[in-house]
Amino acid sequence: MAKESRDTTVLITVTGPDKPGVTSVLMGALAGREVSLLDVEQVVIRGRLTLGVLVSATGDPEDLQEVVEQAMASIGIDVIVEVGAASAGRRPSSHAVVVLGSPVTARAFRALAAELASQSGNIDSIRGIADYPLTGLELMVSVGRDDVAADAALRKGLAAVAAAHGVDIAVERGGLARRAKRLIVFDVDSTLIQGEVIEMLAARAGKEAEVAAVTEAAMRGELDFAESLHRRVAVLAGLDAAVIDDVATSLQLTPGARTTIRTLHRLGYHCGVVSGGFRQVIDGLAHELELDFVRANTLEIVNGKLTGRVVGEIVDRAGKASALRVFADQVGVPMEQTIAVGDGANDIDMLSVAGLGIAFNAKPALREVADAALSHPFLDAVLFILGVTRDEIEAADAADGVFRRVPLG
Repeated sequence: MAKESRDTTVLITVTGPDKPGVTSVLMGALAGREVSLLDVEQVVIRGRLTLGVLVSATGDPEDLQEVVEQAMASIGIDVIVEVGAASAGRRPSSHAVVVLGSPVTARAFRALAAELASQSGNIDSIRGIADYPLTGLELMVSVGRDDVAADAALRKGLAAVAAAHGVDIAVERGGLARRAKRLIVFDVDSTLIQGEVIEMLAARAGKEAEVAAVTEAAMRGELDFAESLHRRVAVLAGLDAAVIDDVATSLQLTPGARTTIRTLHRLGYHCGVVSGGFRQVIDGLAHELELDFVRANTLEIVNGKLTGRVVGEIVDRAGKASALRVFADQVGVPMEQTIAVGDGANDIDMLSVAGLGIAFNAKPALREVADAALSHPFLDAVLFILGVTRDEIEAADAADGVFRRVPLG
């Protein structure tokens, strides 16, 4: 007696060494039967293939299973066929979670997964996004509750995991909003560059220790930035203006800074700097990096000497946030599509008003308000938070003839 024909959902999972023709052979076997594709996913890890195909089959599913098993056996590939597998429509993941570390240990990942599970978070997919200069993994996650309180709880829980296991964990809302960012601004001192410009100037005046003490107090939020700026600049009175050029030529970019700016430009981002430092020192660097926007303080110079004062409107904590808004308005980008990266208390307002605020090796006051915090000294980790992979970066660099990996350590 012939078996009754009916639509049956079948999940086919293929595993084995990745090689040309696997998908072709599988689809060839399916093509001979009345089969409709419902879903297909594939991943290759270090040359090992896992391919999942969900189909709706009309006819005898056991016959389909036999045909598929024979086809895969002919090319030395393992296959599991599950008849009657549930079929459900896909929904976008609610959050993207990026974990970065050197290394990312199994213990850290277990703690991350446990925290997600405790908050009813399901891991929809995982992919590796970086193997240099950090290990980076991106998890697309669905969390049952979708409100501000749930977001805050997720960030707080994962921040605790990050602190306990020496990794960075960034949480962003999933969906189109994550890929819609179009403008980024960086703080300069100890973010885009290594060190503090005013301390470099003070070293030329023999007042480095005095200025450094005031700088630290300001970065911790213990001093009003405007007051601290005036105090620090005052000790530079009488310094020859030629020192500015000397300091400008000695600036050292943070590792990964050029890669970050170059990649963001390729993606069509508007890139700028908003600094409590000094325009005369950073203008050359901004030109070299082809930045679209520069906002910083201006040192007063009279008769070739620094007067110990600044001129014009001071770029302080509030001024940084205002500058970001001005930049976004100039290029027609809504604030939710902006990113700000900084390290100190005077960056709090700027990171708070940006669509995505990233604290980079930051003081506690800034980490508390940032959407994501990075604690490793590589600025290109910003790209990984945005979902850009190291492979994509290096393929673009290779195409432009600028690819290189600098040995670490």
